[in-house]
Amino acid sequence: MHVLTAAEMQACDRATTERFGVASIDLMRAAAGAVAAFARAQFPRARRVTVLCGRGNNGGDGMMAARLLGQAGPAGAGLDVTTLLLGAPEGFSTDVVTAWGELLAAAAPGSVHVVETAEQLAAHAEALKADLIVDGVVGTGFKPPLKGLALAAWEWVKGSGAQVLAVDLPSGWGADATAASAAGSVLQPANKDLSAGAPVFPADAVITFTAPKPAHVFGQLTRRWDQPVVVTPIGSPEEAIVSKLGVDWAGSALDLVRTPRAWGANKGSFGHVLVVGGTFGAAGGRAGAPTMAALAALRSGAGLVTAAVPAPALAVVAAVAPELMTWPLAATAAGAISAESLTPEALTALLAGKTVLAIGPGIGQAAETVKFVTGLLAATKIPAVIDADALNILAAKPVLLAKLARRGERTMVLTPHPGEMARLAGITVAEVQANRLKVARGFAEKFGVTLVLKGARTLIAHPDGRVAVNTTGNPGMAKGGSGDLLTGLVAGLLAQFSADAARAVEAAVCLHGLAADLAVRGPEANQDEHTLLATDSLRQFSRAFRFDSRGENGYVWLQGALHRAAPDEVRG
Repeated sequence: MHVLTAAEMQACDRATTERFGVASIDLMRAAAGAVAAFARAQFPRARRVTVLCGRGNNGGDGMMAARLLGQAGPAGAGLDVTTLLLGAPEGFSTDVVTAWGELLAAAAPGSVHVVETAEQLAAHAEALKADLIVDGVVGTGFKPPLKGLALAAWEWVKGSGAQVLAVDLPSGWGADATAASAAGSVLQPANKDLSAGAPVFPADAVITFTAPKPAHVFGQLTRRWDQPVVVTPIGSPEEAIVSKLGVDWAGSALDLVRTPRAWGANKGSFGHVLVVGGTFGAAGGRAGAPTMAALAALRSGAGLVTAAVPAPALAVVAAVAPELMTWPLAATAAGAISAESLTPEALTALLAGKTVLAIGPGIGQAAETVKFVTGLLAATKIPAVIDADALNILAAKPVLLAKLARRGERTMVLTPHPGEMARLAGITVAEVQANRLKVARGFAEKFGVTLVLKGARTLIAHPDGRVAVNTTGNPGMAKGGSGDLLTGLVAGLLAQFSADAARAVEAAVCLHGLAADLAVRGPEANQDEHTLLATDSLRQFSRAFRFDSRGENGYVWLQGALHRAAPDEVRG
């Protein structure tokens, strides 16, 4: 699913009407119908609804939705709807004229009010007592900040305890806002007040149309990470959805892992992952890191997985799962991997039959280990997933990284967190975080690698300049071991889907976050954001692989799918 800028979304709407013959009023009717249906489904206890409408097309969506909410719904009687138009009912587009006329004709007496001043708005304190407020003030074409009556409406809404459903975007957000352009203004942490900086309406759910905009995938639009942000189709054909932004939603790649396996498949059909890492004894007790990566590769569906660790750690790793194969590597006296394993005979035996290499978890940076890591990477041409200290080793050897990447003979996936990314790129962490999209894309293009820049809204940047944004995951993942699971999951999917490496990596990142979400919010959740461990997420892999982010009425859930009205859609 492409991410569209505001200008591209407007071009899509024009193309839908002018090239494909879909009337703009029909797009508005479809959008309003989706808003009304979503409001009923996600806020089933809401009986009193206040709809705030601006004078643009977003307000027109709100007017039509208000009329539909006031009509009898699936449960019988219509809702008690109050509609406030912010501004004089003049200067409307043709479609909004139609929406306004239909609302006036259908609304209950005294339920529609024209508000032209902040004082008039303050007089409608009773409307603040609603169960649900629908925010249809401004939409995709809005340029921050809020001013005039819209700003007064923001102040007014802050005084309500009602839940808020945003139509298209929470009013105050610019559709093209990313983590960089919004820093210090509308991009806020997940807390109860999203109004710090530039004024932004609070939101408990967001529904947008046709395609997500940058703000939907880069920003925390809702009050919490787990609240719904959905995209719904309204009639634009795929041919009209065109973008030059080069940004996609990572969740689209999940179709890859839902492909049924061939009836006659065997373990050789799904690759052999080699996980290399770990230290033991005086070098540090980090045998758990490669173990978790190997378990994730197993759970992802790889046919075979071998964990190659320092010989003293072998028994610890082997005891974790009988399905896991192990390989002892020569170790230093301190328990780190030694360069003795770099002999041609040793490398030939180690790499025999392996189809993907995952290197770095728990490996350390001892001098002997550095020699081994650089030697192994130079000696093999199989796809490689590079993480943790293996990244730091490459950061200290940029010539080697450039040499490995120039080959163009294999897929190389680097999975840095912001600190590791800063070392790789030779910049500060602050500079990485200030422009994650530009940094990730530029590095991937420069070195010809796939770069997974971890964090809230992990980015997957490909060598051709395309970037996918992941919207799953939660703050409970900010613990040791989470990155090791991701390394194994990426390697496992690469082993199975080597012909579609880009989507395999995107699917792995999305599944990684989704498993953690299921562990703290799913139907069988037994943890919360404080108690979540990486291994708790591992136990949710099966459900994550079967989870469908597409809901009823064609909705695609960018965020908050675990809160949808039908939790039994977590199939199996």
